[in-house]
Amino acid sequence: MKRLAILGSTGSIGQSTLSIVEQFPERYQVAALAAGRNVDEAFAQAVRWKPRILSLATPALAGELANRLHQAGITGIEVTHGTEGTIACSTLPEADFVVSAIVGVAGLEATHAAILAGKPVGLANKECMVAAGEILTAAARTRNVPILPIDSEHNAVHQCLRVGAHNEVKCIWLTASGGPFRQLPLDQFASITPEQALKHPTWVMGRRITIDSATMLNKGLEVIEACRLFDVTPAQVRVTIHPQSTVHSMVEYVDGSILAQISITDMRLPILYALAWPERPKSSLTFDLAGLRHLEFEEPDFQRFPCLRLAFEAAEKGGAHSIALNAADEVAVGAFLERRISFMGIPGTIEKVLAATPEVHPATIAEVLACDREARERARALLA
Repeated sequence: MKRLAILGSTGSIGQSTLSIVEQFPERYQVAALAAGRNVDEAFAQAVRWKPRILSLATPALAGELANRLHQAGITGIEVTHGTEGTIACSTLPEADFVVSAIVGVAGLEATHAAILAGKPVGLANKECMVAAGEILTAAARTRNVPILPIDSEHNAVHQCLRVGAHNEVKCIWLTASGGPFRQLPLDQFASITPEQALKHPTWVMGRRITIDSATMLNKGLEVIEACRLFDVTPAQVRVTIHPQSTVHSMVEYVDGSILAQISITDMRLPILYALAWPERPKSSLTFDLAGLRHLEFEEPDFQRFPCLRLAFEAAEKGGAHSIALNAADEVAVGAFLERRISFMGIPGTIEKVLAATPEVHPATIAEVLACDREARERARALLA
């Protein structure tokens, strides 16, 4: 029986993880939940799963949940809050595995604490690896703790890498749907609205990640994440546009062989893979081979997707530039959703922030968070 701490339990990954627990009750139990700001969903999860500890974002939200649990006669659940509460969830002695699915760098400290506590981590938060990948992977190697990717692309790479040695890898191919604007004429990009950008052709995701998919910044973050997770250089990571989203990623070996991971577009499959690794339990998440009748692959256009170019440049420099890429994007995407800047204002803001970012390499999580704050301040000053 594997007992799980789920960070980001009310989000899509968290809820999909809980559906896996429901499907495999003989394999998994819920030990801790970090639920953010959704008190109603947190209450429902507390009633259903009876975790040992449940954390919310603020003292007020935690107090509200504690009162509701008391009124419902539910006892035995410690309700906590904030970063300290999330860390308490990720380091709970009873927890055997931590699912890190809090969006942005908000989950970084708890993810790092879980690794330091010797707990295997299923990582669905690419921002953690982009901002502090060197620190997290070094800590994981020292403690012999696996970091198992839950993002569909990196999960696919992890599966393909199981058949070859590291020195046999020529390159990693990350597939991208191309988003909703793959074929939109460039002269129309200036008039793209938030409503248009939020209509992803394949996946149902949160607002920021959906916009990042439209700009392909999301794929750029995945390039950096792949470098950190799999110990490869940016030159060994390639991106290909694959609108069908059937092939989730590929690994090309030095002998010319290319291995591809193919499955349905359902996040429960990579979650189950990470939870069960190195096993492969039976599931109902089967793929219809008829879906392979038509497959397209094409080179990404850096003129159409300048965010992808900026990500490769940040990947080459690493350190503060990777941190600034993610931080500036989050601020710029927020401004776009609030209609304060245009769609092309997103890469414009990121490029200016990167140009003003010094080439430093943080050695601690505190230094990473300081770089993140500085980049956000630069972005907000530019937008002001």
